[in-house]
Amino acid sequence: MKKTITFTLNGTQINVAADSDQTLLDILRGALCMTGTKEGCGEGECGACTVLVDDSAINACLYPAFEAAGKSVTTIEGIAGTRNRLSIIQQAFVDSGAIQCGFCTPGMILSTKALLDTQPDPSEAEIRKALSGNLCRCTGYVQIIEAVKKAAARWKEKS
Repeated sequence: MKKTITFTLNGTQINVAADSDQTLLDILRGALCMTGTKEGCGEGECGACTVLVDDSAINACLYPAFEAAGKSVTTIEGIAGTRNRLSIIQQAFVDSGAIQCGFCTPGMILSTKALLDTQPDPSEAEIRKALSGNLCRCTGYVQIIEAVKKAAARWKEKS
């Protein structure tokens, strides 16, 4: 039996019907058409489904949809800059060549946002720890770490 959940999605309050066995990923990609959030492993191992719930990075494939009730959820579609320009983090990923196939990118970017929101000047060790739940098969992580460093530098300039 479906139940209506109310939460804020990318700054807009929404109501969506969900079954008790659905995950936040199911709802985002299905009923809400937020297809920037990817389904990788479905087991919380790859980070492709990373979104922010109340500003914390979570694996949407493991997060029960009903747990989102009353919370704020941010997907990759919700972090664009003003006038629909790329955010500081997105632009840093582009500038650093940190996007190859792009499948892991939304999760990497949201994990980076969660990090920079709490630690605007992270060390490389902090960056690696923040991204440890996100897997990439293409870049070898060098460009991704560089992108996070660039984003952090630009983040500080903005503040």
